[in-house]
Amino acid sequence: MAEDLDKILEEFETRMTDIHSLLELEEMRVLFLGKKGKLTSLLKTIGNLGVDEKKEIGKQANLLKEYFENQIKAKNEELTKREIEQISQADEAFDITLPGKDFPRGSLHPITIVQKEIENIFTGMGFRIVDGPEVEDDFFNFEALNIPADHPARDMQDTYWLDNGQLLRTHTSPCQIRAMLKFGAPLRAIAPGRCFRNEKIDPSHENTFFQLEGLMIDKNISIANLIYIMKLLVQRILNQDPEIRLRPGYFPFVEPGFELDLRCQICGGKGCPTCKNSGWIEVLPCGMVHPNVLQYGGIDSDVFTGFAFGLGLTRLTMMKYGIKDIRVLNSGDFRALNQFKTL
Repeated sequence: MAEDLDKILEEFETRMTDIHSLLELEEMRVLFLGKKGKLTSLLKTIGNLGVDEKKEIGKQANLLKEYFENQIKAKNEELTKREIEQISQADEAFDITLPGKDFPRGSLHPITIVQKEIENIFTGMGFRIVDGPEVEDDFFNFEALNIPADHPARDMQDTYWLDNGQLLRTHTSPCQIRAMLKFGAPLRAIAPGRCFRNEKIDPSHENTFFQLEGLMIDKNISIANLIYIMKLLVQRILNQDPEIRLRPGYFPFVEPGFELDLRCQICGGKGCPTCKNSGWIEVLPCGMVHPNVLQYGGIDSDVFTGFAFGLGLTRLTMMKYGIKDIRVLNSGDFRALNQFKTL
């Protein structure tokens, strides 16, 4: 192995004398230090050596890698300086002291901005971020969420069914079950993602929208924990203390269930098309996780309790930025998206 390192070093130094451009230098870097480079490949085999030999060869290999990186860096600086000098001599109008061109910055989608803010809030409280497929099975989208085939709640969600019997998920709630089966209890998790329903499109409804599922399971979790987390979330994401209301709501996977409504930020509660002239907009269905759902997730409902919520990311984004029509968010209109510069 030591002889192999010597051969690689010898070849490196020989090739270095023939490097005359930045392109050639990059090709050489890849040859020796790339994912399949000569030194990189050798480093991957060190694990097969004995303990003492591994320690010695590993030290030599890492020193050689550091040497290669320093040599390439120095060569890069030399070639860059040379190219600038050549350009300066060829073009008298070239002035290295002038500022570079101001390229326009890209922008994040407003829903992405809000999602990242919420993720930061929840990871700061010990929640993990989980994911799930957009094409779901009936079991995860309905059955395991206490919605059997003959349950009337299925009519509440106009589902896009596929020819193979699968479906486009109607909510992010299937991630609850997947997280419980994978991590068990106690559990704190959020699952942002895209959902699909065959909705009639209007200023506050789309057939493609975004939700963020939240789940907290532990011993002695109560409605008080749920209310605290929900109020804290809305306050932080809107940077204010908005008026909210909690009213009873029915969802098969929670018991009891609630609807958290937010005073419409578009009209200030006076009534507009966005809030259907009610002055309120539903943003957060929530409730205590139904014991049947805990059982489907492999968690003992006699020991653990929990709460879950399905935050409407799309609607919350509308409230945060004063976007009156949900269709703007899926339009792909750069005139709208360019207002949200990368943070």
